[in-house]
Amino acid sequence: QVQLVESGGGLVQSGGSLRLSCAASGSLISIYDMGWYRQAPGKQREWVAIITSGGSTNYADSVKGRFTISRDNPKKTVYLQMNSLKPEDTAVYYCKSSWLKYDYWGQGTQVTVSS
Repeated sequence: QVQLVESGGGLVQSGGSLRLSCAASGSLISIYDMGWYRQAPGKQREWVAIITSGGSTNYADSVKGRFTISRDNPKKTVYLQMNSLKPEDTAVYYCKSSWLKYDYWGQGTQVTVSS
């Protein structure tokens, strides 16, 4: 069982930055692939970024070059550095851990970007 708690969301002006954190509980966190997803009002949840257990990263085209995902395994924390934020980045951001058939989600953190 893995519990995930996101933090770091808030209100920021267009062009600003935020860093989201996802703190994980449980053992063997390092074996999980960790991802960030987001869901805007009235839209489906969409994938944003992933970092594998081996440290490889990948990003949605909409955030590539602006967002950076990283992980600190000893601290059991995954980060999402978000720069050059746009109003269309406004959403609830969720952290997800995945290993084999086991997926766990956090409760989400709100990010609001004002124009």
